[in-house]
Amino acid sequence: MTPTELILSKLSDARRTGKSWSARCPAHDDRRASLSVSEGDNGKINQDRILTVPLSSIHPAPENLDLYRPVREDDPEVMAMADSIRQHGIREPLVISSDGFLLSGHRRHVAARLAGLTELRCRIDPVSRQHDPEQFLELLREHNRQRVKSREEMLRETIIDAKPEDAYRQLTAYRTRKPRQPGGKAVKIIGTKTRAKITAAKSPLLSAVKKIISSLEDVWPVTVRQVHYQLLNDPPLRHASKPDSMYQNDKHSYQSLVDLLSRARLAGIIPWDAITDETRPVVTWKVYPSVQPYLRDQLDKFLRTYWRDLMQSQPDHIEIVGEKGTLMGTLRPIAAKFCLPLTLGRGYCSLHPRHEMAERYSASGKNRLVVLILSDFDPEGEDIAHSFARSMRDDFGVGKIDARKVALTAEQVEKYHLPPIMEAKTKSARYDGFVKRYGTTVHELESLPPKTLQNLLDKAIRSTIDLKAFDQEQREEQKDAVFLDRQRQVVRSVMADIANNYGGDHE
Repeated sequence: MTPTELILSKLSDARRTGKSWSARCPAHDDRRASLSVSEGDNGKINQDRILTVPLSSIHPAPENLDLYRPVREDDPEVMAMADSIRQHGIREPLVISSDGFLLSGHRRHVAARLAGLTELRCRIDPVSRQHDPEQFLELLREHNRQRVKSREEMLRETIIDAKPEDAYRQLTAYRTRKPRQPGGKAVKIIGTKTRAKITAAKSPLLSAVKKIISSLEDVWPVTVRQVHYQLLNDPPLRHASKPDSMYQNDKHSYQSLVDLLSRARLAGIIPWDAITDETRPVVTWKVYPSVQPYLRDQLDKFLRTYWRDLMQSQPDHIEIVGEKGTLMGTLRPIAAKFCLPLTLGRGYCSLHPRHEMAERYSASGKNRLVVLILSDFDPEGEDIAHSFARSMRDDFGVGKIDARKVALTAEQVEKYHLPPIMEAKTKSARYDGFVKRYGTTVHELESLPPKTLQNLLDKAIRSTIDLKAFDQEQREEQKDAVFLDRQRQVVRSVMADIANNYGGDHE
């Protein structure tokens, strides 16, 4: 015998009413059923008192008018419900708060009055509208969730559900959120793809890769290229039983890494979100099954895309330039923290990004353009800062420009003990000048750990800006976030008014 059946066996005249059972309460002399028994989702027994309440003591919830269409006595459905009540009575009790406000049954309440009833059977919820209005509003919404509603009513419900919490944290968290958007295309599958399993022979390389990826978790996702250069700092064996298979900066080692990372992700050894390929962008479309989830999504984002110009108090206009597009995941978080424009190229920036930078500088009205550059330590990388500044001056008339190389420099190569693994290309037009000054060894930006690169950029920015002015802008942004959070709360009533003006005749 189930717990529910055991309880029902002890009650007099228990009968099923919908998803629950009603019976006379054994605690007092009932002449009619006043006890309701139902099973909760977790299998526990729910017992509710059902009392007979004078119609005059039951009050419609004023919030119901904000959420749903008014219940009209001349509504044909309400009039039909009144006729049914005259013949059969109210089959399902109304639900009211402890202070007498309706949570469920506004239409039955009006129909009962039309039918001439003076008292109604009600289930009493312990919530109080007067003492806990927010909880009351949530329960009102939940009691009406399954009712068929108009688009305007769904709009008001969605607004009620959009609750502001910790305004500044959400404001900044939304900026860095990385939605995962699955995509795909149906194709005809021909043949079978079989990948070799990862054997013990690959254990030295796999262990080294896992260690590197784990150490870079704060900056996930990383590129295969970044993992490759980190392996070169302490090269493992590509094959455990072959002493001459040391990992090197060549195509064979790189392809071994690509293959290993593919198999490791498919086997669940390395998380999918740890590795990215920014050279092969994917475009998907955000779609919705209906209007209401779209409204819920848009209201969740409402007033959360605000960025205060944290650089508006600075005397200089500052921008960041990176030599490679693969650095986006590493440099973007730092650029975002300071609200600085970030331009990434493939070697020397093309003319169009430089023109746009000149336009931004001109629009800023600032005294000077400061460009923070991150490029490889090689003949071209050393020349980029100089050639970029010269182009901005001579091609776009930027007279006051200060180009600074943040990384990678000869001093940083020595400081971080980067191993000599590459030689400068002899075909470079700048080869002789570079070799004369630094020697033939070159290094790429990816040879630095992403976190180190971020710290170098952060330090360079802080040494360039007025920190007091920046801190003040951040404090003002926090005030802005509080103001916007309050506006989000106001939007509930505003959107309800818009929906009311739209009217229900368009359904």
